[in-house]
Amino acid sequence: MKKIIEWVLSIVAALILLQTLFFKFTGAEESIYIFTQVGMEPVGRIGSGIVELIAGISLLIPRVRVYGAILALGVISGAIFFHLTVLGIEVKGDGGLLFYYALVVFFSSLIVLFFRRKEIPVIGSKL
Repeated sequence: MKKIIEWVLSIVAALILLQTLFFKFTGAEESIYIFTQVGMEPVGRIGSGIVELIAGISLLIPRVRVYGAILALGVISGAIFFHLTVLGIEVKGDGGLLFYYALVVFFSSLIVLFFRRKEIPVIGSKL
């Protein structure tokens, strides 16, 4: 059952991460707006997109899933931070959808990382 839960959570997080890449890499208006508001356009938009691409793919490969979960947690923590400090929950009338997606990715990745805690580099053997 644990493996099924891990797969489902990994797929959900990866799908959310990967589906947003189109907007980041094509320079969609909302994406440019968000990264302009946080003072990181265009480097932050493209950079976070690259990290999300690597995290999304890694979450789908069991051998490197722990690294995908770590990357996803890192990049999505930044997104949550900016929603809570600069952007607000709702961005450009989205009803908070981007924020809620970020929370889904955060908690999905956190649970995957918990399941694979023994594989975490440096500290995993102590957990």
